[in-house]
Amino acid sequence: MNSILNQNTLESEAIYIFREVVAQFENPVLLFSGGKDSITLVRLAQKAFYPAKIPFPLLHIDTGHNFPETIEFRDRLVEELGLQLIVRKVQDDIDNGKAVEETGKYSSRNSLQTNTLLDAIEEFKFDACIGGARRDEEKARAKERIFSVRNDFGEWDEKNQRPEVFDMLNGRIEIGQNVRVFPISNWTELDVWSYIDQEKIEIPSIYFAHEREIFERDGLIWTASEYVYKEDDELTETRSVRFRTVGDITCTAAVESRADTIQKIIAEIRESSISERGARIDDKRSEAAMETRKQQGYF
Repeated sequence: MNSILNQNTLESEAIYIFREVVAQFENPVLLFSGGKDSITLVRLAQKAFYPAKIPFPLLHIDTGHNFPETIEFRDRLVEELGLQLIVRKVQDDIDNGKAVEETGKYSSRNSLQTNTLLDAIEEFKFDACIGGARRDEEKARAKERIFSVRNDFGEWDEKNQRPEVFDMLNGRIEIGQNVRVFPISNWTELDVWSYIDQEKIEIPSIYFAHEREIFERDGLIWTASEYVYKEDDELTETRSVRFRTVGDITCTAAVESRADTIQKIIAEIRESSISERGARIDDKRSEAAMETRKQQGYF
Protein backbone atom coordinates (compact mmCIF):
# COMPACT_ATOMS: atom_id res chain seq x y z
CA MET A 1 0.00 0.00 0.00
CA ASN A 2 2.80 2.47 0.88
CA SER A 3 4.46 1.78 -2.47
CA ILE A 4 1.23 2.57 -4.34
CA LEU A 5 0.74 5.76 -2.33
CA ASN A 6 4.30 6.85 -3.10
CA GLN A 7 3.80 6.17 -6.81
CA ASN A 8 0.59 8.21 -6.81
CA THR A 9 2.33 11.09 -5.01
CA LEU A 10 5.24 11.10 -7.46
CA GLU A 11 2.89 10.88 -10.43
CA SER A 12 0.79 13.79 -9.14
CA GLU A 13 3.89 15.93 -8.61
CA ALA A 14 5.16 15.21 -12.14
CA ILE A 15 1.77 15.99 -13.69
CA TYR A 16 1.67 19.27 -11.75
CA ILE A 17 5.13 20.16 -13.08
CA PHE A 18 4.09 19.43 -16.67
CA ARG A 19 1.05 21.66 -16.33
CA GLU A 20 3.15 24.44 -14.79
CA VAL A 21 5.52 24.25 -17.75
CA VAL A 22 2.70 24.74 -20.25
CA ALA A 23 1.20 27.51 -18.12
CA GLN A 24 4.45 29.44 -17.62
CA PHE A 25 6.35 28.96 -20.89
CA GLU A 26 5.54 29.75 -24.48
CA ASN A 27 7.52 27.11 -26.38
CA PRO A 28 8.46 23.99 -24.39
CA VAL A 29 9.92 20.75 -25.76
CA LEU A 30 10.47 17.28 -24.32
CA LEU A 31 14.00 15.95 -24.76
CA PHE A 32 13.61 12.32 -25.82
CA SER A 33 16.36 9.70 -25.88
CA GLY A 34 14.33 6.52 -26.25
CA GLY A 35 15.35 5.52 -22.72
CA LYS A 36 13.05 4.46 -19.90
CA ASP A 37 13.03 7.87 -18.19
CA SER A 38 12.01 9.84 -21.27
CA ILE A 39 9.44 7.16 -22.12
CA THR A 40 8.02 7.58 -18.60
CA LEU A 41 7.85 11.34 -19.22
CA VAL A 42 5.75 10.73 -22.33
CA ARG A 43 3.25 8.68 -20.31
CA LEU A 44 3.10 11.38 -17.61
CA ALA A 45 2.58 14.08 -20.25
CA GLN A 46 -0.25 12.05 -21.76
CA LYS A 47 -1.94 11.94 -18.38
CA ALA A 48 -1.29 15.62 -17.68
CA PHE A 49 -3.11 16.80 -20.80
CA TYR A 50 -5.62 14.02 -21.52
CA PRO A 51 -7.88 13.93 -23.52
CA ALA A 52 -5.89 16.46 -25.57
CA LYS A 53 -2.66 15.43 -27.25
CA ILE A 54 0.71 16.31 -25.72
CA PRO A 55 1.01 20.05 -26.52
CA PHE A 56 4.71 20.16 -27.33
CA PRO A 57 7.12 18.29 -29.63
CA LEU A 58 9.78 15.73 -28.77
CA LEU A 59 13.41 16.55 -29.56
CA HIS A 60 16.00 13.83 -30.06
CA ILE A 61 19.68 14.70 -30.37
CA ASP A 62 20.91 11.80 -32.49
CA THR A 63 24.58 10.96 -32.03
CA GLY A 64 24.51 8.52 -34.94
CA HIS A 65 25.88 5.91 -32.54
CA ASN A 66 22.63 5.02 -30.81
CA PHE A 67 21.42 1.55 -30.01
CA PRO A 68 19.28 0.48 -33.02
CA GLU A 69 16.64 -0.87 -30.64
CA THR A 70 16.02 2.59 -29.17
CA ILE A 71 15.71 4.29 -32.56
CA GLU A 72 13.21 1.68 -33.74
CA PHE A 73 11.25 2.11 -30.51
CA ARG A 74 11.34 5.92 -30.79
CA ASP A 75 9.90 5.92 -34.30
CA ARG A 76 7.18 3.43 -33.43
CA LEU A 77 6.14 5.31 -30.28
CA VAL A 78 5.92 8.63 -32.11
CA GLU A 79 3.81 7.09 -34.88
CA GLU A 80 1.46 5.27 -32.48
CA LEU A 81 0.83 8.37 -30.34
CA GLY A 82 0.77 10.88 -33.20
CA LEU A 83 3.52 12.99 -31.67
CA GLN A 84 5.71 15.58 -33.37
CA LEU A 85 9.36 14.51 -33.39
CA ILE A 86 12.28 16.81 -34.15
CA VAL A 87 15.65 15.13 -34.77
CA ARG A 88 18.95 16.95 -34.93
CA LYS A 89 22.11 15.00 -35.74
CA VAL A 90 25.61 15.25 -34.30
CA GLN A 91 26.91 13.91 -37.63
CA ASP A 92 25.76 17.11 -39.33
CA ASP A 93 27.87 19.19 -36.92
CA ILE A 94 30.87 16.94 -37.58
CA ASP A 95 30.38 17.27 -41.35
CA ASN A 96 30.08 21.07 -41.02
CA GLY A 97 33.22 21.35 -38.90
CA LYS A 98 31.31 22.49 -35.80
CA ALA A 99 32.28 19.37 -33.83
CA VAL A 100 35.40 17.21 -33.85
CA GLU A 101 35.14 13.43 -33.65
CA GLU A 102 37.06 11.90 -30.75
CA THR A 103 39.53 9.09 -31.35
CA GLY A 104 41.15 6.46 -29.16
CA LYS A 105 40.22 3.97 -26.49
CA TYR A 106 37.33 5.86 -24.91
CA SER A 107 36.24 7.92 -27.90
CA SER A 108 32.58 8.84 -27.83
CA ARG A 109 30.12 11.26 -29.38
CA ASN A 110 28.24 11.72 -26.13
CA SER A 111 29.81 15.06 -25.21
CA LEU A 112 29.33 16.30 -28.78
CA GLN A 113 25.58 16.39 -28.19
CA THR A 114 25.91 19.67 -26.28
CA ASN A 115 26.49 21.95 -29.28
CA THR A 116 23.81 20.17 -31.31
CA LEU A 117 21.33 20.61 -28.45
CA LEU A 118 22.15 24.29 -27.93
CA ASP A 119 21.82 24.95 -31.66
CA ALA A 120 18.42 23.22 -31.71
CA ILE A 121 17.23 25.31 -28.75
CA GLU A 122 18.28 28.46 -30.59
CA GLU A 123 16.81 27.28 -33.91
CA PHE A 124 13.35 26.64 -32.49
CA LYS A 125 13.50 29.24 -29.69
CA PHE A 126 12.59 26.71 -27.02
CA ASP A 127 12.26 28.35 -23.62
CA ALA A 128 11.76 25.16 -21.58
CA CYS A 129 13.41 21.80 -22.23
CA ILE A 130 11.83 18.92 -20.30
CA GLY A 131 14.00 15.93 -19.49
CA GLY A 132 14.15 12.77 -17.41
CA ALA A 133 17.16 13.49 -15.20
CA ARG A 134 16.78 12.36 -11.59
CA ARG A 135 18.62 13.44 -8.46
CA ASP A 136 19.54 9.88 -7.49
CA GLU A 137 21.49 9.30 -10.71
CA GLU A 138 24.57 11.42 -10.13
CA LYS A 139 25.84 14.01 -7.63
CA ALA A 140 25.73 16.93 -10.11
CA ARG A 141 22.11 16.14 -10.93
CA ALA A 142 21.34 16.06 -7.22
CA LYS A 143 22.24 19.77 -7.03
CA GLU A 144 19.83 20.94 -9.70
CA ARG A 145 16.37 22.41 -9.19
CA ILE A 146 13.22 21.15 -10.92
CA PHE A 147 13.20 24.43 -12.90
CA SER A 148 16.90 24.86 -13.69
CA VAL A 149 17.73 28.18 -15.37
CA ARG A 150 20.39 28.30 -18.09
CA ASN A 151 21.95 31.49 -19.41
CA ASP A 152 21.91 32.65 -23.02
CA PHE A 153 24.91 30.40 -23.72
CA GLY A 154 23.07 27.37 -22.31
CA GLU A 155 25.38 27.26 -19.29
CA TRP A 156 24.37 26.16 -15.80
CA ASP A 157 25.71 27.93 -12.71
CA GLU A 158 25.36 25.57 -9.74
CA LYS A 159 26.04 28.49 -7.33
CA ASN A 160 23.25 30.66 -8.69
CA GLN A 161 20.03 28.67 -8.41
CA ARG A 162 16.58 29.73 -7.35
CA PRO A 163 15.05 28.42 -4.16
CA GLU A 164 12.07 26.10 -4.65
CA VAL A 165 9.85 26.31 -1.59
CA PHE A 166 7.12 23.68 -1.38
CA ASP A 167 5.57 23.53 -4.87
CA MET A 168 6.37 27.09 -5.93
CA LEU A 169 8.05 26.86 -9.34
CA ASN A 170 9.40 30.12 -10.74
CA GLY A 171 9.56 30.10 -14.53
CA ARG A 172 10.43 33.78 -15.02
CA ILE A 173 13.42 34.13 -17.32
CA GLU A 174 15.27 36.92 -19.11
CA ILE A 175 15.52 37.19 -22.90
CA GLY A 176 17.94 34.53 -24.14
CA GLN A 177 17.65 32.33 -21.08
CA ASN A 178 15.89 28.99 -21.03
CA VAL A 179 14.94 26.48 -18.38
CA ARG A 180 15.65 22.77 -18.10
CA VAL A 181 12.74 21.06 -16.37
CA PHE A 182 12.93 17.75 -14.48
CA PRO A 183 9.45 16.38 -13.64
CA ILE A 184 10.82 13.12 -12.20
CA SER A 185 13.73 14.72 -10.36
CA ASN A 186 12.55 13.26 -7.04
CA TRP A 187 12.08 9.72 -8.39
CA THR A 188 14.59 6.90 -7.95
CA GLU A 189 15.52 4.22 -10.47
CA LEU A 190 13.29 1.82 -8.56
CA ASP A 191 10.41 4.32 -8.65
CA VAL A 192 10.67 4.52 -12.45
CA TRP A 193 10.65 0.76 -12.86
CA SER A 194 7.77 0.37 -10.43
CA TYR A 195 5.81 2.96 -12.43
CA ILE A 196 6.61 1.20 -15.70
CA ASP A 197 5.32 -2.01 -14.12
CA GLN A 198 2.22 -0.32 -12.71
CA GLU A 199 1.35 1.42 -15.99
CA LYS A 200 2.35 -1.51 -18.24
CA ILE A 201 4.57 0.83 -20.27
CA GLU A 202 6.39 -0.70 -23.21
CA ILE A 203 10.16 -0.14 -23.29
CA PRO A 204 13.00 -1.06 -25.71
CA SER A 205 14.18 -4.65 -25.65
CA ILE A 206 17.75 -3.78 -24.57
CA TYR A 207 16.51 -3.19 -21.02
CA PHE A 208 15.72 -6.89 -20.76
CA ALA A 209 18.30 -9.68 -20.56
CA HIS A 210 19.23 -10.95 -24.02
CA GLU A 211 22.12 -12.68 -25.76
CA ARG A 212 24.60 -10.14 -27.14
CA GLU A 213 28.10 -10.16 -28.58
CA ILE A 214 30.28 -8.33 -26.09
CA PHE A 215 33.86 -7.83 -24.88
CA GLU A 216 35.28 -6.81 -21.52
CA ARG A 217 37.46 -3.81 -20.78
CA ASP A 218 38.35 -2.27 -17.42
CA GLY A 219 35.79 -4.43 -15.67
CA LEU A 220 32.96 -3.22 -17.91
CA ILE A 221 30.99 -5.07 -20.58
CA TRP A 222 30.91 -3.40 -23.99
CA THR A 223 28.83 -4.07 -27.07
CA ALA A 224 30.91 -5.42 -29.93
CA SER A 225 29.85 -2.67 -32.32
CA GLU A 226 31.64 -0.98 -35.19
CA TYR A 227 31.24 2.27 -33.23
CA VAL A 228 33.03 1.02 -30.10
CA TYR A 229 36.85 1.10 -30.12
CA LYS A 230 38.30 -2.37 -29.55
CA GLU A 231 41.90 -3.56 -29.35
CA ASP A 232 42.86 -6.60 -31.44
CA ASP A 233 43.51 -8.66 -28.31
CA GLU A 234 40.12 -7.85 -26.75
CA LEU A 235 38.16 -10.96 -27.58
CA THR A 236 34.41 -11.03 -28.11
CA GLU A 237 31.95 -13.56 -26.75
CA THR A 238 28.21 -13.97 -26.40
CA ARG A 239 26.62 -13.43 -22.99
CA SER A 240 23.24 -12.74 -21.47
CA VAL A 241 23.27 -9.00 -20.67
CA ARG A 242 20.97 -6.02 -20.34
CA PHE A 243 21.38 -2.24 -20.04
CA ARG A 244 20.32 -0.24 -16.98
CA THR A 245 20.68 3.09 -18.75
CA VAL A 246 20.65 4.04 -22.41
CA GLY A 247 23.06 6.56 -23.90
CA ASP A 248 25.42 6.64 -26.83
CA ILE A 249 26.51 3.05 -27.58
CA THR A 250 30.17 4.14 -27.20
CA CYS A 251 29.83 5.12 -23.53
CA THR A 252 27.15 2.76 -22.21
CA ALA A 253 28.23 -0.59 -20.81
CA ALA A 254 25.98 -3.56 -20.11
CA VAL A 255 25.51 -5.68 -17.00
CA GLU A 256 25.32 -9.44 -16.87
CA SER A 257 21.73 -10.39 -16.20
CA ARG A 258 19.01 -12.99 -16.56
CA ALA A 259 16.26 -10.47 -15.81
CA ASP A 260 13.92 -10.83 -18.78
CA THR A 261 10.78 -9.37 -17.16
CA ILE A 262 10.08 -6.07 -15.40
CA GLN A 263 9.45 -7.90 -12.13
CA LYS A 264 12.86 -9.59 -12.36
CA ILE A 265 14.51 -6.24 -13.18
CA ILE A 266 12.93 -4.68 -10.09
CA ALA A 267 14.19 -7.56 -7.95
CA GLU A 268 17.67 -7.21 -9.48
CA ILE A 269 17.79 -3.47 -8.76
CA ARG A 270 16.77 -4.02 -5.14
CA GLU A 271 19.78 -6.30 -4.68
CA SER A 272 22.30 -4.22 -6.65
CA SER A 273 25.04 -2.31 -4.86
CA ILE A 274 26.11 -0.44 -8.02
CA SER A 275 24.41 2.76 -9.14
CA GLU A 276 22.50 2.95 -12.39
CA ARG A 277 25.15 5.14 -14.02
CA GLY A 278 27.99 2.96 -12.80
CA ALA A 279 28.22 1.58 -16.32
CA ARG A 280 28.49 4.99 -18.03
CA ILE A 281 32.10 5.70 -18.95
CA ASP A 282 31.28 9.38 -19.69
CA ASP A 283 30.71 9.89 -15.96
CA LYS A 284 34.14 8.44 -15.12
CA ARG A 285 36.34 10.80 -17.09
CA SER A 286 36.83 12.96 -14.02
CA GLU A 287 35.40 13.43 -10.53
CA ALA A 288 33.25 16.29 -11.83
CA ALA A 289 32.58 14.98 -15.35
CA MET A 290 28.80 15.47 -15.29
CA GLU A 291 28.99 18.85 -13.56
CA THR A 292 31.49 20.12 -16.10
CA ARG A 293 29.29 19.01 -19.01
CA LYS A 294 26.28 20.71 -17.42
CA GLN A 295 28.20 23.96 -16.98
CA GLN A 296 28.93 23.83 -20.72
CA GLY A 297 25.29 23.32 -21.64
CA TYR A 298 24.82 19.54 -21.51
CA PHE A 299 21.37 18.45 -20.40
